[in-house]
Amino acid sequence: MSHACHHDHDHHHATGNSRAYRRVLWVALVLNAAMAVVELTAGSLADSLALWADSADFIADAANYAISLAVLASSLTLRARVAWVKGAAMGLIGVAVLAKAVWASLHGAPPQALTMGVVGVAALAANVVVALMLYAWREGDANMRAVWLCSRNDALGNIAVVVAAGLVAWTGTAWPDLAVATVMAVLALSSARVVMRQARQELKPKPTPAP
Repeated sequence: MSHACHHDHDHHHATGNSRAYRRVLWVALVLNAAMAVVELTAGSLADSLALWADSADFIADAANYAISLAVLASSLTLRARVAWVKGAAMGLIGVAVLAKAVWASLHGAPPQALTMGVVGVAALAANVVVALMLYAWREGDANMRAVWLCSRNDALGNIAVVVAAGLVAWTGTAWPDLAVATVMAVLALSSARVVMRQARQELKPKPTPAP
């Protein structure tokens, strides 16, 4: 885990088409798929919008890792196109969460704070592990950058979920839960913009050198 946080070990961060990067993606895929099931179930039981939103994010990330594994050996152009699609998906998640937050602010009830907190800590642990493993590849092409940003944003969102759980218990209202959902939506929209912009740059035709 800590090995992946350094840039001076075999320079494996320079390329995504490596056994080390593939191994990290497989671990990330399994962890995200497992946490998606956990959060989807817990979110339904606890009536937590933040957990529901995070479960959708885990599902999307698991799909991202699966797609990334499939295109590692592909050309930069194909990887950039895949990254653009993933960026668009991140943006759609952000919009969907914002819409759900508006609805819940009018009709929702306070979630179960204890369930929120316990699951939030478990999700944070999973995402910190993945983020640290992916750290060495955070400055790669658009596809690798998208993978890193997804994991980083999830870890930040999980911290907010844990804090919100305490605030829900303290205030007895749903507003901390809704605030976390909004933060997660903003992070998704911001990352979508960054990834899609880099992907567009990589898709631009390269100038032909003069003879």
